[in-house]
Amino acid sequence: MAASGGELLGLTADELAALMVDWGEKPYHGRQLYGALYRRRQLDPGSMTELSKSLRRKLESCVISLPRLQRRQRAADGTEKYLLELTDGEKVECVLIPERKRNTLCISTQAGCPLDCRFCLTAMLGFRRNLDPAEILGQVLYVLADKNLAIGSVGIGSRPALTNLVLMGMGEPLLNLENVLKSLIIMTDPEGLALSPRRITLSTVGLVPQIRRLAQAPVVPNLAVSLSATTDEVRDRLMPINRRYPIDTLLQACAEFPLKRNQRLTFEYVLMDGINDSDQDARRLVKLLAQLRSKVNLLPLNPGNANGLRPSSPRRVNRFREILTGKGLPAYVRRPRGMDIYAACGQLHLAAGHHSRATRTSRLDTNR
Repeated sequence: MAASGGELLGLTADELAALMVDWGEKPYHGRQLYGALYRRRQLDPGSMTELSKSLRRKLESCVISLPRLQRRQRAADGTEKYLLELTDGEKVECVLIPERKRNTLCISTQAGCPLDCRFCLTAMLGFRRNLDPAEILGQVLYVLADKNLAIGSVGIGSRPALTNLVLMGMGEPLLNLENVLKSLIIMTDPEGLALSPRRITLSTVGLVPQIRRLAQAPVVPNLAVSLSATTDEVRDRLMPINRRYPIDTLLQACAEFPLKRNQRLTFEYVLMDGINDSDQDARRLVKLLAQLRSKVNLLPLNPGNANGLRPSSPRRVNRFREILTGKGLPAYVRRPRGMDIYAACGQLHLAAGHHSRATRTSRLDTNR
């Protein structure tokens, strides 16, 4: 918890109330401060006029720090990518994806990523560190302020709204579970950022113990699992985490994950030419997911991968989808957004790439 000079962002209402008590103030001032920070997004203590002048002076000794903008890029399709610098100089990227009826923000939970998925450029950064709750929330608050966005299913007047949030940026959210869960509590609190949990999606490669912990958390977002293979042999090569949590073990944890009415698990499947896109793969995927209430997002591999991997052709993608839907499995081909600025799935690395490892050039063995 923050003391004098400490960071206030990332603290819950209870923690801010306890801080006020430590300062000799009434606990309700902590709830006032909480509403000012998150609900009204007032980051200057001087603007918090519901607080006494003496308390505002005390707050001036604390830190309320948003990340600093290093670069903003706008793609031809309107997608915007933010390169943000944290207080220690680490950098992360987040992406705002505008659509006609909604705006989706994709945020990062780690600087870099340790999981080394072969089709993801972020893996080339290696792992730097976990983000703390202030840094996770700071991405949201920065973009909200930058674009003057409201929060909710609709905008306010002429202001568009941030309607959806996805934890699909740099890093594996479930490897930073405690900080992610704390951030989710603040994001979804009606007195905090007031986002609906049904409009928040967390994407994971499939860390089984953490999926089970997430299922018991105070806030349970939508779950998206990056699968991208139908056999352990192929998934072991594409996603090394599969050697620890193979497909059957992962799907058992998914079967136990709580779903509300009309809610489905999402399985993300990156289609790669000659690797995982055969008719046999499609039929195996139907069988694997037959007992789950699920849908599949098909994503042709986005450009820029250095492992000699190629995206499946549009004809192959359509054929793969036809097999899934023909067997009753909902499947959707996701149109990539922001490819020209490297903002699409699996592309976040170039702007932050001064930490990158040496580029890998080995081609995956495609023998089936």
